[in-house]
Amino acid sequence: MAVVEAASRHQDLLDELLRDVTSYKAGADTELVTRAFRLAAEAHEGQQRRSGEPFIHHPFGVAKVCAQLHLDEQTIAAALLHDVVEDTDADVDDLRAEFGDEIAQLVEGVTKLTRVQFASREEAEAENYRKLILAMAQDPRVILIKLADRLHNLRTIEYLGRQKQLQKSREALEVYAPLAHRLGIHTLKWELEDLAFQTLHPRKYEEIKAMVSERRNDREDHVREASVVLQGELAKVDIPAEISGRAKHFYSIYEKMAKRGKEFNEIYDLTAMRVLVERDGDEGTRDCYGALGLIHALWKPMPGRFKDYIAMPKLNGYRALHTTVIGPHGRPLEIQIRTQEMHRTAELGIAAHWLYKRGENRRELAEEWLAWVRQLLDWEHEESDPREFMRTVSKDLFDDEVYVFTPKWEVKRLPSGATPIDFAYAVHTDVGHRTVGAKINGRIVPLHYQLRSGDMVEVLTSKAGRGPSRDWLSLAASSRARNKIRQWFSRETREDTEQKGRETLEREMRKQNLPYRKLAGSAVLAQVTRETGFKKAEDFYLALGSGKLQPGQIVNKVLQRLKTVEAVTEEVVPLKAPKARRAVDSSNLGINVEGVADVLVRLAKCCTPVPGDEIVGYISLGKGITIHREDCPNVRALRRNPERFTPVDWDGGAVQSFRVQVAVDAWDRPRLLEDVARTFAEYGANIVEYGGHVEDQLAKNWYTAEIGDVRALRSLLGALRNLDAVFDAYRVTPT
Repeated sequence: MAVVEAASRHQDLLDELLRDVTSYKAGADTELVTRAFRLAAEAHEGQQRRSGEPFIHHPFGVAKVCAQLHLDEQTIAAALLHDVVEDTDADVDDLRAEFGDEIAQLVEGVTKLTRVQFASREEAEAENYRKLILAMAQDPRVILIKLADRLHNLRTIEYLGRQKQLQKSREALEVYAPLAHRLGIHTLKWELEDLAFQTLHPRKYEEIKAMVSERRNDREDHVREASVVLQGELAKVDIPAEISGRAKHFYSIYEKMAKRGKEFNEIYDLTAMRVLVERDGDEGTRDCYGALGLIHALWKPMPGRFKDYIAMPKLNGYRALHTTVIGPHGRPLEIQIRTQEMHRTAELGIAAHWLYKRGENRRELAEEWLAWVRQLLDWEHEESDPREFMRTVSKDLFDDEVYVFTPKWEVKRLPSGATPIDFAYAVHTDVGHRTVGAKINGRIVPLHYQLRSGDMVEVLTSKAGRGPSRDWLSLAASSRARNKIRQWFSRETREDTEQKGRETLEREMRKQNLPYRKLAGSAVLAQVTRETGFKKAEDFYLALGSGKLQPGQIVNKVLQRLKTVEAVTEEVVPLKAPKARRAVDSSNLGINVEGVADVLVRLAKCCTPVPGDEIVGYISLGKGITIHREDCPNVRALRRNPERFTPVDWDGGAVQSFRVQVAVDAWDRPRLLEDVARTFAEYGANIVEYGGHVEDQLAKNWYTAEIGDVRALRSLLGALRNLDAVFDAYRVTPT
């Protein structure tokens, strides 16, 4: 009875909401909306907003915004109930019993978001945004309700304290408006931005408002005159269309003036003309292009001001044709052309799909949405710096896109401000890492060149590959490129630390006259590694390299397991060295010898260099030039004859593979050799020789394989180390 009494006092609000819902959806479940309204009215009975009005006006206002977005009845009901769990004695289980799982989950999602407190962009913490992303992953309608909630709060923000006003407005401008943009809901985005702008910069807001109002009638007359001309021409060619004016919102004017350094009179699109062709589908698309051709025949188009978002839609699904022409009286006029369906998507974004699309179309939309959210979650896992993560998310939410072409005329969509580096990483991570230059429309450009829509981009790469530069982090605009560059340097640092750990342990063992090269692959060291809490040799050496483990303690543990150094030497079976390679012409190995065109070279069997290794050339009398790795132990001994060294390098032109020896230490298990061999094959390495044995449950195997270069070798070693039961995998330098 109390529920009915509370609702009856606000029957006018309920009637207004039901009229809104039934206006866009015939046969809507008005009984569900009515029950939700009555429960909300009763639950919030006696509560007041800061303005003094009954609290029910807020959930009603949120539900009304959702109705303006043409959302379904379940979302409208959840909007009415979104504050019930947070501000009353009711809980989610009560709502689930009354309205079912779907509405209860929507309310619970909004409640969790309400408890997220955002800081400024610079001080943002990743945890807050992780909660936001997880809520989005569950159901996009949760975000739509939250956007409606924030919009209604901004509409009544004058009743809050000044500090609270600033906080809410910053959140709207930095988080919620970009979200609305990413979802394609421009009606919400524009109002959120203008309301927040008015609160944060009231003086600038009033200045722009006055400038816009000053010559509004003149601009509207200009658009009206052009509309009459265009309407008549469209009728002649049977393109039914509705033509109207569109005023630019204040915050976008402020952005152009403040961020792009434009004067007010340089902004052409203060009032634009919108052409909505009446037919949809393929016919509507043809009408859009037909109208565009007619417009360009009537008025001269301005160079560089045409954008085709029908052929190449924006990431948020926006589709339209944009052009700016020199209209009547020689004044610039911006024109947008779209179908009715495109217009609904432009205004309502993802919200439009919940009412107008069903079945397969809705599933496709959900899959696209979840793919984007999963991408955000991947970034969150990869990025440990909260500020950098927020920068990544904000950039993906807010930035416009440019559309460029590959040499095969495939379209790549990149954020505004993207450079050839972003394009290279969009093609493939390996292409990005090997980038040395770029051509735009056939002309070489610097890597800091900002791509423009329509550019044809060709990436110039090095075959050997030198890896990215740290400077690229300041040039890359896309989240993908920045993450891949950071991962590269993280991996490089990890490899350096691991190598430092191996060298540290080797030095400590030599002090005790222990044979490190034989012990490194022995069951003795493997057991010591396990005793110190590490399952993988890589993690063990990383701990040594970073100082978390002391090499002296490890050597003492090894000594405890050994009776004598000689006994260990007998136990350890040395790995077999690959056979020496015959000398071949240097050009066949892809090696440049400074000052010599054709000379016989051979790859040293002691260190088996492969492309990508730092190398030196040693002149062997009567045998040509022997190529060693720069870190080969034998090179140190040969340095006593410095005059016999000659500069050499890889030229990236090798067409043959190179032999290298790889050792794989693993705890013995069934099908181990099968898994190892499959991994070699998957990474394009051809095994030409192999051997091994099992010692104290540790399988010690070696493989001589043909492989392309040192980068391919690193990838292979990484894959081998990730195999189940594999303790370590490493390149062997035969002794």
